[in-house]
This record gives sequence, structure tokens and C-alpha cells, in this order.
Amino acid sequence: MTDLTDARLVPARPDLADIRLRGRVDAERYVAGRSGRLVAASAPLRRRPSPEAGIETEAVMGDPVTLYDTGGGFAFVQLETDGYVGYLPEAALALEAPAPTHRVTALRTFLYPAATMKRPPLGHVSLGAGLGITGREGDFLRLADDGHGFTDGAYVFADHCAPIGTVEPDPAATAERLVGTPYLWGGRTSLGLDCSGLVQLCLALAGVPSPRDADQQEAALGTALPPRLDGLARGDLVFWRGHVGMMLDGTRLIHANGHHMAVAVEPLAVAVARISENSYGGVTSIRRLTPSAGS
Repeated sequence: MTDLTDARLVPARPDLADIRLRGRVDAERYVAGRSGRLVAASAPLRRRPSPEAGIETEAVMGDPVTLYDTGGGFAFVQLETDGYVGYLPEAALALEAPAPTHRVTALRTFLYPAATMKRPPLGHVSLGAGLGITGREGDFLRLADDGHGFTDGAYVFADHCAPIGTVEPDPAATAERLVGTPYLWGGRTSLGLDCSGLVQLCLALAGVPSPRDADQQEAALGTALPPRLDGLARGDLVFWRGHVGMMLDGTRLIHANGHHMAVAVEPLAVAVARISENSYGGVTSIRRLTPSAGS
């Protein structure tokens, strides 16, 4: 049942709401959502239907969405991966796109118009993107037509992908691959990440569903450890108010942060001292993931 206390996860506006919320929220009308998928490489999800609105998060190719309304070039949707609600570019969605069969495992890879690297690429897709594959030609996989033109006739290098269900058992190893990725508020691709986007992406590739934002992750992930900074292990999550990082070992933290404006590794003690001096304050909790998603 939808948690009505978190507006980020409630598919409702004054004029329209999910039909399943009838009797729980007030709206002028209630509609049944339609299933769709993102067919662009990635797209920003915004709180308002305006290109001037800030980026709340991103959807990537293959992500399933529930579509409630369209207008002015925007689609009012709920992301099925983490429940986030907002506005995506309508042109980035298709209602009958094929379900992904493979996931991108390279940091990013190109889509080509033929099974050769010598043709000019059509674009790129990022780590974690879902691709529907229909066959193989040599070293390349052929993408299924998405009915929207983005992937029609496209090919991707096979070794940059793996079948859906393949997992990276060590989320910290994925995080290490992303060192140097620029910081982007709301980002969750290998072109730009914020702190919780880094954690969510690394856990997703390990087969561990995760909420989107740091406060949601702190409430939902793993089990709480004693509030001390020793005895930590690889994969432990360290939370501040509005921030999260992942331990690489007992002393080093990896996190996407605005100080370095990138995904960076630093001693936990250094990060704690610096962060305690700004608005994030001190560490609020430390949580340990299950063994299959950490050490």
C-alpha cells in the first residue's frame, strides 16, 4: 500500500490520482495507470513539468514506469523500480517497448547501426541500462525494435552486457569502478551520480532493490550497527542527514559528494570531520547489508 506520508512516492496531484488511491487522497479524477518503459538512454525525472525544474532522479533505458497523464511534452509517471513520482519527457517513453533481456555491465557503451564498431554510433547507454536483445551477429547483440525508433536496428557490443539476473556480488567493487564520475544532483548514470544514486546503482547490479534517497535508504536497508566508527566492513553504509557513503574496508569511504564534485575515496575519519562542519552534521547511523550484498 502506498505510503501517503512520503510525497515522493504518491502518484497524485490535485486534479488527478492513481485509481488505487480513491478514498485515500482527494483529486478531481482518478485514473488507472498504463505500463510503459524508458526507451531513451536516460531521462531526468522532475517534480514539475518544466525544463527549469530541478532533477529529482533519472530513469535509464529499460526502466519500467506507470504512466498516468501526458501534456506539454511531459508524462506524469511513477518509476516502478523505486516508486518515485514525477515528470519525464514524454518522447522518452513507449507503452509497448520490449522487456529487457540483458543489462549493460560496462560503465557505458555505444549503440551502432550495424554489427561493427566502424560505423558512427547512434548514441550510448550507461551501466545498468536494460536492453531487449533479439539475437547475435558476431561480437554484437541486436536490440529489439522499441516501436519508438530509439533502438530500431541498433547493435551493442556483446561483452558489454550480461543477461538479466546476472549479479555483481560486491557492490563496493562496482562503486570503485565509478571513481571519478562527476557529481550530479539527482544523477544515477555513469555520466553523473549523487550520493544515494551511487548506492542505489551499485546495489541494483548486485540484485538488491533500494529506495532512491539517502533518508529512504537509511530507513530500509540492512541492519543497524552500533554508532561507532571502528569495526566497520566492506559494503557497510554510513549515513548523515541527507548523505550516504559506502565503506571499502574498515577505514576508507567511497561516496559521490559535492566537496570533490565526483565519486571519491577518502578516509572515513577525514570525511566525518569535514561533513560535521557543514549542514549535514554528524553520522546518524551505520547499516550493514546482508552478506550477499556486501562483504
